[in-house]
Amino acid sequence: MGNWVNKEPPPPMVLVPPLFDFPPLAARTRMLESSYNLLFGKLALKCLFEDYFEEARHFSTRIMLKPIDDPHVDLIATVSCPVDYKPEEKIVGNALFRWQSDLDDSHTFMDLFVSNSDRILQMRSSAYYPKYGLGAFGIFPLLLKKRVSSEDYGVLGLRYGSGNLSFGATFMPLSLKDECPKSAWLVSKMGRLTAGVQYEPEYGIKDGAKYKNLRNWSCAIGYGVGSSSPLSPSFNFGLELNKSSQFIASFYQHVVVQRRVKNPLEEDEIVGITNYIDFGFELKTRVDDAKISNDIPESTLQVAASWQANKNLLLKGKVGPLSSTVSLAFKSWWKPSFTFNISATRDRIFGKTACGFGIRVENIREASYQRADPNFVMLTPSKEHLAEGLVWKSGNRPMLQSDVKAGNFDDLPRELRPFEKIL
Repeated sequence: MGNWVNKEPPPPMVLVPPLFDFPPLAARTRMLESSYNLLFGKLALKCLFEDYFEEARHFSTRIMLKPIDDPHVDLIATVSCPVDYKPEEKIVGNALFRWQSDLDDSHTFMDLFVSNSDRILQMRSSAYYPKYGLGAFGIFPLLLKKRVSSEDYGVLGLRYGSGNLSFGATFMPLSLKDECPKSAWLVSKMGRLTAGVQYEPEYGIKDGAKYKNLRNWSCAIGYGVGSSSPLSPSFNFGLELNKSSQFIASFYQHVVVQRRVKNPLEEDEIVGITNYIDFGFELKTRVDDAKISNDIPESTLQVAASWQANKNLLLKGKVGPLSSTVSLAFKSWWKPSFTFNISATRDRIFGKTACGFGIRVENIREASYQRADPNFVMLTPSKEHLAEGLVWKSGNRPMLQSDVKAGNFDDLPRELRPFEKIL
């Protein structure tokens, strides 16, 4: 009885919710892409500018499931149609069936893509050997309504990747034209600086002219701080000259902050919660003298930001040259998880506002909802630590420290760890 009276109060704790979508789905197929197209903050900016922003007056649904008996396979099916659907309009639907050899390694896989669009059936495959840093991949459209370009006959690629260097090339072995290679890239990382070039032959007819034509080359340089784990803040700034015709400046920052919990449903020992704030912009300016349509501006700037208040709510907004969009997403962490989002788009040309809706069901990514001490010694999902050495004050918002700052992610759930150290 005495032990019950003198029982110490429970230790204060901080909630550490998972990100809505981590890792991003695009990271599962990054071995099919040029490293040049994914670095310099491009993957993070793509997620920031596109995820949960539905097309105006459209409804979309995505189902992402994997069987319990065989987690090596999964299926992603999407359907999109106008809200005010009419019989003469087309419902866009597709499905992706994927097999992955290792649950902890997304670099070796094979998938089949089926759709009711032009690419009716397509197969993609990738194999990567981290011990040697060598990989090969292929994309093969099996059924098409009409094969027009050389790419419609299939693409093969070879790559080398390490922590500081990545290079590779793609080829079209079944092409009717002699275009070799289809593309090539070289990217190197030196400390916090990343630089790269990419060759994509599109201009020039005579032998050797394509290599000499600067419009077939792109180059970029980026400065990055932080890891790719969502539990650690990051900063990326990039400059790119795209095919000697367009200059692109981009910036992306992922911020991790703590705030007081003002939720009466939480226990008294919960003193704070982690929030994730993302911000990015992209400026594109033409630098050549080519004549373009009057409807296409020579310079465009788009800005986007997102705020994840807790494990259930995400607010996003973006402003572009032609429209502005605000999106609100709600996610329930059932198994499978359920996400509903609504977007409101303001078209500044016509002065009209329209909404889009989306529903997602998923059990592919199973991030954990954690509790940690306010000093942010990151824990396994089932462990709770005492909160020591921190006095909560107004305006005090510490960043992640301790193990995460030291780069020790071994005790984190697989979904919250940084990407493998492959450039």
